[in-house]
Amino acid sequence: MNPRIELTFTAWLCFSAAVLAQRPELTFDQGDGRVIIQTDGEAIAHYIYRDDSIPRPYCAHVKAPGGIQVTRHHPPQAGDRGDHATMHPGIWLAFGDLGGEDFWRNKAAVRHVDFIQKPASERNMGSFIEKKQYIGSDGRIVCDEEFRFAVLAKPEASLLVFESIFSGATEFSFGDQEEMGLGVRVATPISEVAGGTLRDAEDRSGANAIWGNAAAWCDYSGVIDGRRVGITVMSHPTNVRPSWWHARDYGLIAANPFGRAAMKQGAASRIVVQPGETFRLRFAVYLHSDTEDDAIGKAYENYAKLGQ
Repeated sequence: MNPRIELTFTAWLCFSAAVLAQRPELTFDQGDGRVIIQTDGEAIAHYIYRDDSIPRPYCAHVKAPGGIQVTRHHPPQAGDRGDHATMHPGIWLAFGDLGGEDFWRNKAAVRHVDFIQKPASERNMGSFIEKKQYIGSDGRIVCDEEFRFAVLAKPEASLLVFESIFSGATEFSFGDQEEMGLGVRVATPISEVAGGTLRDAEDRSGANAIWGNAAAWCDYSGVIDGRRVGITVMSHPTNVRPSWWHARDYGLIAANPFGRAAMKQGAASRIVVQPGETFRLRFAVYLHSDTEDDAIGKAYENYAKLGQ
């Protein structure tokens, strides 16, 4: 495992002897344009880096501990809302305005180049580092991304860590839109319109109260097959600014530190990255099942301390 990512998880490894004995074994199975993340031999997520119908990498079929899927089926199945089928595949990082191109609505492409560090796991942790290129609608290279992905599995929750380092041979910029950042489309039964609960770190509840406001995290939870499960998106405090939340009652949440004007929080934002500079974004996704009321807050506190 990459030493930097191993260090990232140090604060999460304070288990009792009993928990150490039952922690899941994490493994990766790579092939056919995807990395399948497994705990104890059961898939908990697919990282799909090559797809003919979606021109950017994403996570799909994401499950909380206990095997209950917490992202919408991809592609949508009977009983799911069918909107945004290729824009909202599960969990994704995308930008409606990056270098003047629209990667959120799949009008430009994010290309997998190679794995700088191949997927590898040890005990209940795993990671990989991927090189991506952002290709404009005219075929030009907008920028490069070094994408660092790590997973920690525990009996009651799993943590997916996303770190992206952007650079380019020419100047590029992140613009100001609603559709910018790390997005999640949750399983239909836990969406707000289906009876699920949407809340943020500032004790706001519901999409109307949360949309456009800044918070450290935002969580969607609900009951599926008699079990309470949820998915929390976390924005690291070292990001360029706190994330405003693009939250919808039909099951979308996106952490957006760019859309200041779009989210009605001030003047239009434009973050420029010059040649020779890098720009870093950090997010995490917390997958939980039957957690205590304060578990998400504690998980965020641990995450926020990592790699300061």
